[in-house]
Amino acid sequence: MGYIDIQNLTKKYKNRRRKQRSPGENFNLGEVVTVLDDINLEFEEGEMVCILGPSGCGKSTLLRIIAGFDDATQGEVNINGVKVNGASSEHIFVFQQNGLLPWMTVWDNVELGLRHIQDIQMKNERIQEYIDLVELNEFEHHLPNQLSGGMQRRAELARALAVRPDILYLDEPFTGLDYLTHLKVREEVVNIHEYIGKTMIMVTHFIEDALVMADRIIVLSERPTQVKMARKLDYPRPRNVNKDADLAELRDEIFLMLGVSYVA
Repeated sequence: MGYIDIQNLTKKYKNRRRKQRSPGENFNLGEVVTVLDDINLEFEEGEMVCILGPSGCGKSTLLRIIAGFDDATQGEVNINGVKVNGASSEHIFVFQQNGLLPWMTVWDNVELGLRHIQDIQMKNERIQEYIDLVELNEFEHHLPNQLSGGMQRRAELARALAVRPDILYLDEPFTGLDYLTHLKVREEVVNIHEYIGKTMIMVTHFIEDALVMADRIIVLSERPTQVKMARKLDYPRPRNVNKDADLAELRDEIFLMLGVSYVA
């Protein structure tokens, strides 16, 4: 299950370094900075949620708080009616950076979360199922440095999915991929989401990714960050933003919210 309820969430921290505001003016060390300001959101079970916003607005901070890796200053996150007080083995986080262990093969990396399974045949079948799911079935015994960037990201997805989490958190999962590989991995994530039907929450800088992938789009403002848009998308997949007038209009609206005019 993966119903998420975020109530009055605020995150503040003390500035630990001097940062110039304008010539001759600095932040004071110890000054309290508000990152997230009274965030209220609900995500339904099984939704793909994409979070957009300006750089530095706190998208990843929000994701880490939802996942239990960071604490809120005020407010709370409840998952299935239970307050989040820390990370859970049933909720898996895929970070921006490559998280594969470089001395382990694809197979061994995927096996990491399954070592509690005593039945060897059952464990091996589970590993193979998720390697096949991300189309790496000919690369089980390759090391990460023998894979392309896109293949590494798919191997990370296989490792995360193999433990069959209730919720999957993705922090800019397409970072560092070339354009075509980005599109390929994006398609894989959409297909995987439809296959497993679990809640996924993804932070991204790419508006088109959100429009193509999401069941719900969240747009955050500049800091102190508030919710500018929380919209459910009831459009069939596959989606083509350039061929769907409603999606194209929504794309332009989001661009304006983020302070730029869309140029094709």
